[in-house]
Amino acid sequence: MNQTKLNIYASVDNMRQMIIDVNDFIHDHPELGNNEFQAVELLTRTLAEHQFTVEKGVAGLETAFIATYKNKEGGPVIGLLCEYDALEGLGHGCGHNLQAASITGAAIALSQNLGDLPVEIVVYGTPAEETTSGKLPMIRHGLFDRLDVALMMHGGDRTTVDGKSLAMNLIDFVFEGKAAHAAVAPEKGISALDGVLMTFNAIEYLREHVRPDVKMHGVITNGGTAANIVPDLAVAQFYVRAADRPYLDTVLERVYNAARGAALATGSKLTIRQVKQCENKVNVDTLNKLLLDNARQAGIEHISPPRSSTGSTDFGNVTYIVPGACLRVAFVPFGTSSHSTEWVAAGVSESGHHAVIAAAKSIAAAAYDLIADPNLLAEIRQEFQNAKAAFQANL
Repeated sequence: MNQTKLNIYASVDNMRQMIIDVNDFIHDHPELGNNEFQAVELLTRTLAEHQFTVEKGVAGLETAFIATYKNKEGGPVIGLLCEYDALEGLGHGCGHNLQAASITGAAIALSQNLGDLPVEIVVYGTPAEETTSGKLPMIRHGLFDRLDVALMMHGGDRTTVDGKSLAMNLIDFVFEGKAAHAAVAPEKGISALDGVLMTFNAIEYLREHVRPDVKMHGVITNGGTAANIVPDLAVAQFYVRAADRPYLDTVLERVYNAARGAALATGSKLTIRQVKQCENKVNVDTLNKLLLDNARQAGIEHISPPRSSTGSTDFGNVTYIVPGACLRVAFVPFGTSSHSTEWVAAGVSESGHHAVIAAAKSIAAAAYDLIADPNLLAEIRQEFQNAKAAFQANL
C-alpha cells in the first residue's frame, strides 16, 4: 500500500466526526432542488475553512458552487462532484447527503496529502439533480471544460460503479381546448383532458413496439378544475428513456406523434415543452476499475457488477465532456429500492456513516492515483476519446 494513501485514510479518519456531522445535518434538513441554501452554506464554509477558494452562485444558479484547491501549477485538474437536493415529500430518499459529505471529506483529505504534486482539485456543488438538473446549465456555461477527469459518489444497495445510465427526455404535453358547461352545452366545448387521456392510451399501445430498454412513464399535472366544466387546459408530464440517444430520439418522435394525433382527434391545441434532456453515460472501463480497486483497498467488501437496471442522471451529460465515473457504496440491504423511506432512514444509520467514510477514502485515493501517475491519466483520456468517437459514429 502506498504510504500517501495510508496518509489519506488517516486524514479521513481524523475528520470522521466532521464528515458525519455534514452528512447528518444535510439529511436532517432536506431541501428541494435550487433551494439547498443550508447545505451549500455548510459545504462551502467547511471547504473554505480548509483552504479551498469558493465561488457561489455559478452558472446563474443560487445553490451551485465551485471550490478550488490549487497545489501547484502544471498538473491535472480533478473534478469531484456532489449533489445535495432532497425529494419532495420524502427527504433524502436518494442519499444525496452521503454524496455531499463524502466528496467534501475526500477533497479535503486529498488536499492535505499532495506534497509537491502539481494539481488543481475542484469541488462542484451541483444542485437540483432530481428536478431541473443543475449540471445542465453548468455544462452550458463551460464549467467542466477544464477538467481532466470527473469523479462522483452515490449511495446504493451494492458497491459497484455506474456501468451505464439511460438517455432521457422530460416533456410536458400541454393541451388547450375550450371551456363549456359539461351538462348544459358540452357540444360547445373542446376537452383538453380528452387529449391528455388519448395520449396516455396511445403511449400504452406504443409500448408493445419498442425495445425492452425503453421506459415511458407519465402523470397528469393538470386535469381541469371541476367535473362540470369541460377542461380548457390539461397537462401531462412524461419521462421517456432508452439505453442510447440515437434510439431514444426515434422513440421520442413516435411519442410526439401520439400526442399530436390526440390533439388532432380532439380538436385541441398541443404545445410540446422540453423540460430537460439527459444523455446516457460514456463509459471508461479503466476509470471504473480504478474506483473499484480503490474501494477494495479502502476495505469495502462485496464488490458487485454494475446494475442491469438503472435510471438517468445529468452526470451522463458531463461524461460527454470529460472522462467520468461514479462509485456506488452500499449502505442499505441488497434489493432495497431507492426513493424510499428505507433509504431515508439508512442515511444516518451506522451503515450510512460507514459508507460515507469508506467512500471518502476511496474517492480521494483514486484521485491521488490519477495525479501521481500521468500515464494512467493519459490512458484514461485516450480510452474516453475512443468511446466518445464510437458513440458519435452511431449518431
